[in-house]
Amino acid sequence: MPPGTSIRTPNTFCGQIIHSVKWVPVVFLMCIVAWSYYAYVFQLCILTVKTFFEKLIYLIIYHFLLVIFLWTYWLTIFTPPATVPRKFLLPPEEFEKMGRTTDETAQRNILENFARTLHVVNRTLNGAVRFCEKCQVVKPDRAHHCSVCGVCILKMDHHCPWVNNCVSFTNYKFFLLFLGYAFLYCFFIDITSLQYFILFWKDLQGNLENSSKFHILFLFVVAAMFCTSLASLFIYHLILVGKNRTTLEAFRHPVFIIRGPDKNGFNLGTMNNFQEVFGDRTLLWFIPVFTSLGDGINYPLKIYSEDTDHLLGPRWEDEEAGSSSLLH
Repeated sequence: MPPGTSIRTPNTFCGQIIHSVKWVPVVFLMCIVAWSYYAYVFQLCILTVKTFFEKLIYLIIYHFLLVIFLWTYWLTIFTPPATVPRKFLLPPEEFEKMGRTTDETAQRNILENFARTLHVVNRTLNGAVRFCEKCQVVKPDRAHHCSVCGVCILKMDHHCPWVNNCVSFTNYKFFLLFLGYAFLYCFFIDITSLQYFILFWKDLQGNLENSSKFHILFLFVVAAMFCTSLASLFIYHLILVGKNRTTLEAFRHPVFIIRGPDKNGFNLGTMNNFQEVFGDRTLLWFIPVFTSLGDGINYPLKIYSEDTDHLLGPRWEDEEAGSSSLLH
């Protein structure tokens, strides 16, 4: 597939079937949300909660959390992941030349010569330029090939079946907000339905209708399960953001030209790392609009002095001018 284009779409019957199956987790999750809406709004708030003021407060907060949760979920699903620009595509004659030789040194030299103008600092474990044979591109820093999407993705974190999309440079902020707001949505359901959940167990012959009782019971249990899993996943990704690592980089440290594998190669300090994902405009941090810094290709690096090995400062490398400037 040519780089810089959208994710491929299947054009065969089998391909369409596979494409449809990938949406099953999303449809399943939406069915749970639809049921939870019925259980919370109708069974709990309308039929069970007694006072009008309590109903009103519950419904206002619930619908606010539901809207922003679905908004961030929608953006995480339907924001296309950024693919590799065409300038990283190895010319056909160079690719054919690589295919005609079995000499690894010769192949490596072809890639090195082509990559000189691309400003890529990540390498393979043996120090070679990272190259994707399927996409025929030199991989930009932090880019990886997604076997599900069938294309190289900029700053790929992972492919998430629950959103049927790659979590990457273009939607990572939306993914984090989705985790956070989904957690708040489930947590709010749990804390407001807890007293009625307890009432169900204390008095099976109470004032609640049997159908309402079972809806409230399962609503609390399902929300608690999702709340626990979302909290752990959200905290894990916040830790990754604080260290400026993707999920893939947490398992396999990025390799740099000079110093080799370095898990802190992109670590600019907690605040700079946070701003790289959420942007430098505080008012927009928690609103689902794209504010991430950079272009998904070039990243500021944690630079060390070769002599003293102390931190000189995070810098944006200037590819054209051959200089660098401090990240503010």
